[in-house]
Amino acid sequence: MRNFDWPIFILLLFLLFYGVVAIYSASATKIGNDFEIENYYIKQIIWIVISLVLLYLLLKIPYTILEVMILPFYAITLILLMMVLFMPEVNGSHRWIPLAIMNIQPSELAKINLILALAKLISEKHISDWQIINRSILLSLAPVILILLEPDLGTSLSLIISLFAILAVSDLPFFYIILIISPIVSVITSFSIFSFIFFLLVLIYLLYRSRLSKVIIGFAVTINTFFFFITPVIWNSLKEYQQNRILSFINPMRDPFGAGYQIIQSKIAIGSGGLLGKGFLIGTQKNMNFLPEHHTDFIFSVIGEEFGFFGCTILLLLYFLFLLRIAKKIAGLKRKDFKYAAVGILAYITFQIFVNIGMNIGIVPTTGIPLPFISYGGSNLLINILAVGLILKFINEKSIFE
Repeated sequence: MRNFDWPIFILLLFLLFYGVVAIYSASATKIGNDFEIENYYIKQIIWIVISLVLLYLLLKIPYTILEVMILPFYAITLILLMMVLFMPEVNGSHRWIPLAIMNIQPSELAKINLILALAKLISEKHISDWQIINRSILLSLAPVILILLEPDLGTSLSLIISLFAILAVSDLPFFYIILIISPIVSVITSFSIFSFIFFLLVLIYLLYRSRLSKVIIGFAVTINTFFFFITPVIWNSLKEYQQNRILSFINPMRDPFGAGYQIIQSKIAIGSGGLLGKGFLIGTQKNMNFLPEHHTDFIFSVIGEEFGFFGCTILLLLYFLFLLRIAKKIAGLKRKDFKYAAVGILAYITFQIFVNIGMNIGIVPTTGIPLPFISYGGSNLLINILAVGLILKFINEKSIFE
């Protein structure tokens, strides 16, 4: 434990404390002069204690033992992701497997297990570029599809972001990542011919600078042009109600009493908080229950309403220092699988922070992604803390393996 990074751990504790305070506030409802407080914050404290104990045990287990368990855990995760599809539906999705004392969310397990499996298999010596691509796609495809079937778009996007982050720091030439991402951009730009032409010119330039053959550049242009023309055809083949659902997802303000209701109420709550907020426990949007899910996905709006711009800034500063410290320590890792796994974890945590806060202030569609270390939820909290524990373990053990 000589190389244990105390700044990361202390910043983690500050975030957890901030989360408990926010959940306590979100759990309180003012009725007259009295407050009715639910026990969400107590459950969160229990989960924090359990998670920190498991983090300590994780640090004590030799990584060679963990390494042997990576692929079996990945296989078990796939089995659980298939099992959850047959579980009772909760709030329109199949995400939890009920056990005697708790519910487990296999999609949360998939985050760590996929990242570790990817890091292990694409960091092997004497592996070709195509082997890296094939292994990455094969490992990622099954969990992403199974999670989409739940449905859980937010977690699926988190896995994809982790995948691209790992590939970006791997030995894979960068033009491969450009080729993989380009069809997605073609779909997005397909509704504007000028945007697509601009994107296509940038793509050709980047591939030419990578010194690829004209055949590969031509193939990439052909594939992206195909996606450009096929997207409007698929769009027009959809029923009107299906188009409205997609448009409401992209722009919730089209449906202010349906898909857009949560974001509108969240923006009202944050905007009404002003500089210093309305005060601890007395947020009106929360107390009058205008703001749904205020202890989970929309807890940032509670912070904004009750603690104002100052409280939000403190939280963002904690996140910035936490992520910056992790990024600096990751840069010093030499062992490939450690570095790949740490980058994947950092990417998905950063992505979740950005999406959740963006969702609360109305610049990102509602996806159901909780705010890491702050939102109420046992499975998400446990996995996030263990993910940070893995990074601490990589930092702590780098002198042994390097």
